[in-house]
Amino acid sequence: MEAVAEGLWGLAEYHEKRGEIGKAVKCLEAICQSEVSFFPIVEVKTRLRIASLLLHFSHNLNHAKSHLERSQLLLKSIPSCFDLKCRTYSLLSQCYHLGGVIPPQKQVLYKALHLTASAPHEISMKLWSCNFNSQLANALLNEGDHRGSISALECGYVCATEVSYPELQMFFATSILHFHLMQWNDDNLVEQAVNKCNEIWESIEPDKRRHCPGLHFYNELLHIFYRMRLCDYKNAVPHVDNLDAAVKADMQQTQHMQELVKELNALDQSLSRSDLHYRDRVALSEKQAMVQEQLRNMNGLGSIGLESLEPVHFGNVRRALGDKLLLAPPPIDGEWLPKGAVYALVDLIFVIFGRPRGLFKECGKRIQSGMHIIQDELLKIGITDGVREVDLQHSSIWMADVYLKLLIQFLENKVAIELTRAEFVEAQEALVQMKNWFIRFPTILKECECIIEMLRGQYAHSVGCYSEAIFHYIEAVKLTESKSMQAMCQVYAAVSYICIGDAESSSQALDLIGPVYGAIDCFGVREKTGVLFAYGLLLMKQQDLQEARNRLARGLQLTHAYLGNLQLVSQYLTILGSLALALRDTAQAREILKSSLTLAKKLYDVPTQIWVLSVLTALYKELGERGNEMENAEYQTKKLEDLHKRLADAHASIYHIEIIDKVRFEVHQFHDLDIKRAMAGPTMGVNLDIPESIGLSAPLPAPSSSRLVDIDTRRRGKRRI
Repeated sequence: MEAVAEGLWGLAEYHEKRGEIGKAVKCLEAICQSEVSFFPIVEVKTRLRIASLLLHFSHNLNHAKSHLERSQLLLKSIPSCFDLKCRTYSLLSQCYHLGGVIPPQKQVLYKALHLTASAPHEISMKLWSCNFNSQLANALLNEGDHRGSISALECGYVCATEVSYPELQMFFATSILHFHLMQWNDDNLVEQAVNKCNEIWESIEPDKRRHCPGLHFYNELLHIFYRMRLCDYKNAVPHVDNLDAAVKADMQQTQHMQELVKELNALDQSLSRSDLHYRDRVALSEKQAMVQEQLRNMNGLGSIGLESLEPVHFGNVRRALGDKLLLAPPPIDGEWLPKGAVYALVDLIFVIFGRPRGLFKECGKRIQSGMHIIQDELLKIGITDGVREVDLQHSSIWMADVYLKLLIQFLENKVAIELTRAEFVEAQEALVQMKNWFIRFPTILKECECIIEMLRGQYAHSVGCYSEAIFHYIEAVKLTESKSMQAMCQVYAAVSYICIGDAESSSQALDLIGPVYGAIDCFGVREKTGVLFAYGLLLMKQQDLQEARNRLARGLQLTHAYLGNLQLVSQYLTILGSLALALRDTAQAREILKSSLTLAKKLYDVPTQIWVLSVLTALYKELGERGNEMENAEYQTKKLEDLHKRLADAHASIYHIEIIDKVRFEVHQFHDLDIKRAMAGPTMGVNLDIPESIGLSAPLPAPSSSRLVDIDTRRRGKRRI
């Protein structure tokens, strides 16, 4: 009977390699359904193989679960077989994870941990304990049990330390850092977690580090998020550069691996010939072994031979060799995010860092690259043009969640760039794309509705529809629990009130800015710079020029020291130049305004250029420099004509009214849809705050330069990407 089982296993493997998964499963099920009994271990191994195939290639979780539960019953009567028992627990846990059913998943994991604790003290049991602790940490986090989650991660770290496995220690150290970044309850704990990651990473030999690309990406990304939360852009830049280099190196390695796989397939085909001469067969076999060894060495933490029962972490897409960024060795084989999502995230990070510096051309390429990656990945999980949230298989929800939220953030940055460049029609198109995705996936993208409303406000403000802008900003405030996001939307609304220009609007602006300014010390640098700009703008409107100058000078200092946002620097300089002119300090006004104009030109920021030019014209007029005044006015007129044409195109667009209309986008609520997010992979939920940048523009220069083109804000509230 063993020979029969071996034959059916071999036939199943043959069909799987040909992509005939249904036939492979039937071969294996023939063993389970046979009237003649096989040994229990043979049946267990077969059922585990069937479950693995089902989890990789189908959405049939119930079928996979029934095979695993039967395996559990069979294994109860066998006193040893610890490895098979652990594999069964791990795959069963993944079944519950993909189904979004946490209580039974926890129950399975607690049983698994009890088994590893009572089993002989072998290294393999310690590794399985690491596996179960990482999955348990994720399950507990999904239930909101933060203390239990961090405790499980710390237990995993202790196990990894006991077996002196630095790569595994790094896996848990980065997971713990991830946890603290998400919660951020204690600055010291976060800093300690960062230092621990640095210490362990340095302890890993350089040769071994090269075989840990997943850990390298994960560690660098977490360090960037840490620096971004501190607004420490200077020390984040080296990590961004490291990521860029890592992506290029990984792409080259993946291509090389694919070439080796192609060569290996050709060798397999040649060796299958029955008429092959013995000497040729020996030479080809040696070549085959050499290529296989090359692949094993290149595959890093993974192993070609261990793919058959690997845990499933990201839905049902079987990915090719080299198409994973593994974080840990078997039996964890864990990823944080699929490689496509990591590549897209690296593009997004570049955009986040490049946009405030005005690197719009490169940012445009990265936005296009990231969105192309995401569209390809969405197709792989079945999200085509007609698919809506209600059509998704439950096991695809987590993947959809990751990619759709990344997509929204790319579109958000695209809107910000296009509004800065006064490309209003392009901004409209990106906003409409955001709306369409939100309408199709309202539960997954529920948190993004606030962003969409805020961007509708920014568009409305940019094209001079201040009343509509105020409406959408206030709606955005209602849609978020993030205090910093609420504060910035209130500031945006206040600026729109200021741009309206009458006494009542100024009073309403003060009502919005006052409370935020009163609590300014509770916010981060980005929020402070926005509040100081708007408050200075209002003080200037109220003719309290010296106090306005003090507030704006402080805001400029913070912006320059921490944010590196050239657009906001340009706007601060413009209003400070206006103040210098109002205070009769014409020498300083000239110097400041020329610097501002240089920055605005570098950013292709047409509205700010017009604003600066209007102030410079007034300066030259006061100084009696008729030639400069005429030349400047002529250039200003040319820019205004260009802006008016862009505004006319925007107002004529079919999307204009839809975007500025004082109603939220209507969404069909799927009351019968029970979407429970199957959050996260082997490390924990991806609940990191990836900050976005937002632009705010007005189309025409207002009296006393009372307009705001951009307050660059990145929210500190918790958001899942």
